[in-house]
Amino acid sequence: MGLVVNHPLEIPLSQVFEQFEIDYSPGVGAQSLLSGGPVQTDRGFILHRPTGQKWESTQTISNDISLTASKDIIPDIARERGPHDLIIALGYSGWGPGQLEEELANNAWLTVPADADIVFNVPFDQRAGAAAAKIGIDLNQLSVNAGHA
Repeated sequence: MGLVVNHPLEIPLSQVFEQFEIDYSPGVGAQSLLSGGPVQTDRGFILHRPTGQKWESTQTISNDISLTASKDIIPDIARERGPHDLIIALGYSGWGPGQLEEELANNAWLTVPADADIVFNVPFDQRAGAAAAKIGIDLNQLSVNAGHA
C-alpha cells in the first residue's frame, strides 16, 4: 500500500472533528485532508512525526515518520495534544500481487528515500518536484512522449 501525499481535498479537518463531535482548536480544523488514493476512501491514515505517545495502531515507517490508522489519535489532534507535524489522508493506493514489482522493473516509478521534511513542510504542489530533486531529477525536464532515434 502507499499514500499519496500531494493531493489536497477541499475538505477541512474540522469536518472530521465535527463528525466525531469533538471540540477542536480552529487552527487545527483548517488543515486540508488529502486524497491518499482510490482504495477505501472512507478510511483515514495519519502520517506524522514520531512522538513519545503511541496510539492503538501506530506503526514506525522511518526514524522521522510514523503512521497511525486508528481513531484514538483524532481527539488528541483536535486538542493539540497529538503530533504537530501531520497529514491526514483519506484512502490509499494499492497493488495486486507482483503488480508493483513489475511496475518498478518497467521504470514506471521514480523511487527516492523518504524525507519527512518534504512530507510535512513542503507545499503540496511542490512535493513531487522536491522528491525528484533529491535524486537529481528536474521533473520539468521530463516528457510524456517517447520516440525512437
